[in-house]
Amino acid sequence: MSTLSPSKASSPINGSELPPATPPPADLLQAEYYLNRELTWLEFNRRVLQEGLDSRTPLLERLKFMAIFSSNLDEFFMVRVAGLKQQVEADVSKLTPDGLSPQEQLDEISQLLRPMVVEQHDHCEQVLRSLLKQHQIHILNYADLNEAQTTYLKDYFEHEIFPVLTPLAVDPGHPFPYISNLSLNLAVVMRDPDQESDRFARLKLPPTRFIKLPPHLWTITDTGKNKRKTKVLWVGIPLEDVVAHNLEALFPGMIIKEYCVFRITRNADIEVEEDEADDLMLAIEKELRKRRLGGSAVRMEIQTSAPSLVRETLMTELDLTANDVYELSGLLNLRDLISFMAIPRPQLKDTPWTPVVPPPFQTLEQNDLPDALREGESWEDVFSLIRQHDLIIHHPYYSFSATVQRFITQSAHDSKVQAIKMTLYRTSGDSPIIQALISAAENGKQVVALVELKARFDEENNILWARKLEKAGVHVVYGLVGLKTHTKVVLVVRREEEGIRRYIHIGTGNYNPKTAKLYTDLGLLSCRRELGADLSELFNTLTGYSKQRTYRKLLVAPVGLRDRMAALIQREINHAQAGESARIIAKMNSLVDQQLIAKLYEASQAGVQIDLIVRGICCLRPGVPDISENIRVISIIGRYLEHSRIFWFHNNGSSECFIGSADWMPRNLDRRVEAVTPMEDEAIAQQLYDMLILMLNDNRQAWELHNDGHYEQRRPAEGEAEHSSQVILMEQALEAIARG
Repeated sequence: MSTLSPSKASSPINGSELPPATPPPADLLQAEYYLNRELTWLEFNRRVLQEGLDSRTPLLERLKFMAIFSSNLDEFFMVRVAGLKQQVEADVSKLTPDGLSPQEQLDEISQLLRPMVVEQHDHCEQVLRSLLKQHQIHILNYADLNEAQTTYLKDYFEHEIFPVLTPLAVDPGHPFPYISNLSLNLAVVMRDPDQESDRFARLKLPPTRFIKLPPHLWTITDTGKNKRKTKVLWVGIPLEDVVAHNLEALFPGMIIKEYCVFRITRNADIEVEEDEADDLMLAIEKELRKRRLGGSAVRMEIQTSAPSLVRETLMTELDLTANDVYELSGLLNLRDLISFMAIPRPQLKDTPWTPVVPPPFQTLEQNDLPDALREGESWEDVFSLIRQHDLIIHHPYYSFSATVQRFITQSAHDSKVQAIKMTLYRTSGDSPIIQALISAAENGKQVVALVELKARFDEENNILWARKLEKAGVHVVYGLVGLKTHTKVVLVVRREEEGIRRYIHIGTGNYNPKTAKLYTDLGLLSCRRELGADLSELFNTLTGYSKQRTYRKLLVAPVGLRDRMAALIQREINHAQAGESARIIAKMNSLVDQQLIAKLYEASQAGVQIDLIVRGICCLRPGVPDISENIRVISIIGRYLEHSRIFWFHNNGSSECFIGSADWMPRNLDRRVEAVTPMEDEAIAQQLYDMLILMLNDNRQAWELHNDGHYEQRRPAEGEAEHSSQVILMEQALEAIARG
């Protein structure tokens, strides 16, 4: 049983008691006021797709967004669609807040998604391949090859591909083969000339998707009237085309009649009965082995040219319905398009950005950690900066390695540091932070790493480096039964002349140097006494048997975050009802929780002006007369994944601002350990407010949500300059460095 259970107790924020939040009126919970979670996620992915369709996006970046769209869909089917299908099989009749049954959701998903994936594939075939060709990047069809290229690929097939392939027949003597999750396959129909009967076989293709021709074969013949030859940058061909045109080598003596490419998506969610698991790590490893085999099939992608025999055989053997089959033209598995980002063509990509070092850290960057420090001496620089005032770091505009990573690394080697405690949800296996924790343990410090083994699709990586940490002497714990530990916090305990001082980092993103260059996230560095005490008590709860229910400053889930957020909204309602100024601005990844949405509706009815910046899922309907007409919702989709969470409340002029790891979703509020912290430094709070206003004024990457669930991308008005909040934030970072 978890010791971190929900509590109704409230505690003061910035020294003032919050008003109790009243339950929302029943009429605000009606299904008509809510958008479906799955369908609004598909609308988010449509916005991702639009970046790939948008001619304003650099060409190779367009391929990247096409790949992200496909990768997102893979996970959506493996988890969300798989879950809905399980509910249908179990005769679950419970309706979602918007009033849809599981089967109705599956039907709506199919209806909404099909035109999107058709548009994606058609655009790739008809537009992007042509544009790539104009920029000397050729994805060839086999019919385009000249004799020298054909000869090379035949030899390549014989020596590099043929030995790897395993043709699997399907007949009474050969049962239908297992088709692994997300693998690309060729289905082949052939005729046995001796028996005058058709045969069916399946080929699983190796992971290398595009075969790049060597430079001496990069000359393409221009089919125009001049018949001239043009030197190009990159020439390649899809692997499946090479295999398909060499099938005779795999089936000698047979007559190849037809073939097609197909791909299967399977249920890949992991279910662990934590209460019954003696060793959580072993239990998850067992489930990972099941995932590698894959659960039941939930989707089949297949070429429109597929023979009816192949389509029907696959559907029957995989127990798929017509709703589960997506017939597509051109290339399948467009997530492989991400490989084209490696082509050295900078003019076809976003302008390169190197995160800058914030002005307070500039002097530190002149030197690496000195040898003296590595020998166990004290070095004050990072700690002295934090003692002067709180610091807010905004990635990827400002460097993760020069700030957060340096804070952790220096803590690992500083002789005055006695303990480091840290939560790790996702990180890279080669992360310098992992090495820093290992070094800290080797240096005799008490090191605690709370590793979340249940971080979806990162379970295996987390297990690997959890074992590495344990081997080095780090105390590794795996969180609380029934709860994911999603919070992003570091606590450093240091003995100084004045006594023990605690230094903390509380962030919105994972401690991952790689994603810190791709995701927008915020992190607070501070040594405020009350925040340090709160984190000490939070870690005691996570590692021991503490039943801590209230905190001095932190808003912690699941014990109080929900109630505190509702109370903050209630306070704005009270201000509005008293005729005072009332406004809420909130930025998050997803807004799903029905109770908080209803509370926002109640605030809108009271006259509170509400602006929401929600990147992905948003189940709230804005602009509904008499319900949400004072609520506006935008989503920002750009070169960086918007991942930070910021909550700002006007409070009649005494505004309060918070950042943290939690979205407004039931899982974050009720089933995860989360931490949200107030921004008590006025300059930082103002900086975050200004950033929110900048995003609300974005007319390049922002999309406005209408009350029918449709999003419309903003465009600059005639004569108006284009304002991308992400571009402006990069410019502001450079200006801050120039000012020093």
